[in-house]
Amino acid sequence: MPVEPSAEALDRPLPEGVRHRVVALAAEAFGGLTHAELPSQLRPYARFTPTRRAKFAATALATALEGDPAFRQRIAGRLREAQPELCEALEAGTPPPAVDPLDVAAAAYLLRPPGWSKLVAAAGEEAQRAHAERAGEETARELAQLREELAAAREQVRAEGVRARGELEAARKEAESLQRKLRSASSDVKRAEAALRKLENELEETRSTAAADRATAESEARRLKSRLAEAESAVEAGRRAVREGRSVEDVRLRLLLDTVLDAASGLRRELALPPRDTMGILPADTVDAVKPGAFSPKDIARRALSENDPALLDQLLALPQAHLVVDGYNVTKTGYPALPLEKQRLRLLGGLSVLAAQSGAEMTCVFDGADLDAPVLLAPPRGVRVLFSKAGETADELIRRLVRAEPPGRPVVVVSADREVADGVAKAGARPVASTLLLKRLARV
Repeated sequence: MPVEPSAEALDRPLPEGVRHRVVALAAEAFGGLTHAELPSQLRPYARFTPTRRAKFAATALATALEGDPAFRQRIAGRLREAQPELCEALEAGTPPPAVDPLDVAAAAYLLRPPGWSKLVAAAGEEAQRAHAERAGEETARELAQLREELAAAREQVRAEGVRARGELEAARKEAESLQRKLRSASSDVKRAEAALRKLENELEETRSTAAADRATAESEARRLKSRLAEAESAVEAGRRAVREGRSVEDVRLRLLLDTVLDAASGLRRELALPPRDTMGILPADTVDAVKPGAFSPKDIARRALSENDPALLDQLLALPQAHLVVDGYNVTKTGYPALPLEKQRLRLLGGLSVLAAQSGAEMTCVFDGADLDAPVLLAPPRGVRVLFSKAGETADELIRRLVRAEPPGRPVVVVSADREVADGVAKAGARPVASTLLLKRLARV
């Protein structure tokens, strides 16, 4: 049956705090009503949660509670079931003093006991008074804070003034010192210019003397050349005479030498000695030096390439039996840190696979696996060895063990931006390069 509206009503709208509390109570009790018991404008919100009803159907709820007494009575009935003590106290005309005034006013609005409008109005005034007190306290706190900040700012300005005056005095003293140095430098420049003019005069005199000496020397050289030509003619005439006199002795000596050489060849055949040019290592072969075409990582570093040039990495990988060891996460977190770890690994390993196919070098990529909860399901690409460090061991330590396992003299290149790793592998004979160098090289793949 429809319920007659109460004759008592507020002469002004509900206070804001009371209205919010009434809407919240109605939204909470909303779910206990059947679809037929709901006003038609509220039925679309039947499946909403209480919080969403209070947010999206607040206006519709307030309108229905004010204009539909039957709906308000149903909500009041749910309120009696949820808070019987409060409802009984209100209907008896003695609201409990310890209850929040907003709860009392909201319950009075729904139950409509005698004098309910005064309770609602009193709750609104109490809420406004409490809000004003809170605003006054907040204003006082902000005023005290602003005063403290003003005092701190004044103190800071005074300190800055003292510091600025000190800096100004230091700058003035430095300017005076620079002026003295400038005067001293000017006098030094003048003395240097005087000394330069003196040296120029001496140089001119020396040039004149040298020109005279050169002319004399050229004349003497021409005279000596003519005498040398005469001497050479005389020597050549003497040689012809000696050759003519020694022709018979030369023939006899040549015959004797041929006899000795034939005897030596026969003796070599009898003793089965190897030819002279294949008799083992010669003394010059024992001298330690770098032979043409045999470059080490240190030799490559001295060539005219920048440390940031990707061509440097190509030259290192072109060394015979080169081995590239990559600090995986160090490279990926430098090049593409925003990707998940799985995609970082796949992107790096894909680039290394192409680089391995292009260079033919051995490649090992090391990842930190100490914190892994389970083994990583990863199929290593062709030409790339993938390793994870064991529990209790970092990827840096695994890289050092890999470098120490290589034989001395093999070209080993370690890619890492960690200075400690680079220094450690360099002491072990490897060639460290920066992670950015590998990223630039992979960008060209």
